[in-house]
Amino acid sequence: MRHLVWASVLLALFIAFPLVFSTPFHQRLGALVLLYAIAASAWNIVGGYAGQVSVGHVVFFGCGAYAAMGAYSHFGLSPLFGIPAGIVLAVAISAVIGVPTLRLSGHYFSMATIAVAELCRLVVTNTDYLGAGVGLSGPTVPRNVFDLSFISALPYYYLFLAILTITLLITWWMANSRMGFYLRAIRDSERAARSLGAPASRTKLYAFMLSAGLTSVAGALYAMMFGFVDPESGLGILISVKMLIMAALGGAGLLFGPLVGAAILVPLEEISNNLLGGKGAGLTFVVYGAIIVLIARFQPGGILTLIKRLWARRGKAPEPAAAVGATHAP
Repeated sequence: MRHLVWASVLLALFIAFPLVFSTPFHQRLGALVLLYAIAASAWNIVGGYAGQVSVGHVVFFGCGAYAAMGAYSHFGLSPLFGIPAGIVLAVAISAVIGVPTLRLSGHYFSMATIAVAELCRLVVTNTDYLGAGVGLSGPTVPRNVFDLSFISALPYYYLFLAILTITLLITWWMANSRMGFYLRAIRDSERAARSLGAPASRTKLYAFMLSAGLTSVAGALYAMMFGFVDPESGLGILISVKMLIMAALGGAGLLFGPLVGAAILVPLEEISNNLLGGKGAGLTFVVYGAIIVLIARFQPGGILTLIKRLWARRGKAPEPAAAVGATHAP
């Protein structure tokens, strides 16, 4: 019941945000926070709950982005019709690459996913059908509402809020199902989970496929908001790093952890880019590296874990001195 109350309050705050901060900058900033929260929440399924730190999730992000723009560029359809194709493609690719890579663990798995992501980026960059280095564009002028091409960021904000709510509900359902219990056991000790009969390989693969499908939706929404996709914006390794840091910063393996991380990291990046202009591109990598070091050194559980710990410590009432003395009375 407590979690339901907090979720309702959080949802109400996000619904009211564009009404309180009605400037185009704040609306765009809010939309970007929700968009990256969707991607980070999708990554959190396999990286947080299963403990498999994927740095190649941008492959699935790119599947959604290229499928959405390809639906318009090659078939004249609304980018919206590319979302199912992107989900199917992302799930298929995750099934193919997940079988061998999920046999690895730790940094070996992370390095394997980086290699797959870079390979896919190089293939797309040299494929004319996918726009090569130029990329693919969406409709310049909206033909109908299904093109999801809006001048204002406000429609995107509420669209992303609805998709994020669905993503969090799916994550909550997964976390409280048998699959979620298996994943947490595998994350703590895969050998112990196997000894107790948990189907580790199959469960990790299912989580990887679910995460890939949701990540492709985030990629499609990104492409529709910006109206184009190219190898750097759709398949750049920095996108995977953002997902990872947002989830880890807020609290990997926690339902609202990625949302908290996105609410901190996205405004920080946007403000630094606005203040420094083109000079802030290199600073982004410095900030990301510093955040990773600080999280790993001081708070591996993320901000939400720290807040829970402080709240629990605050809730513990000190034992009255009179009661302590009474125990020693004759």
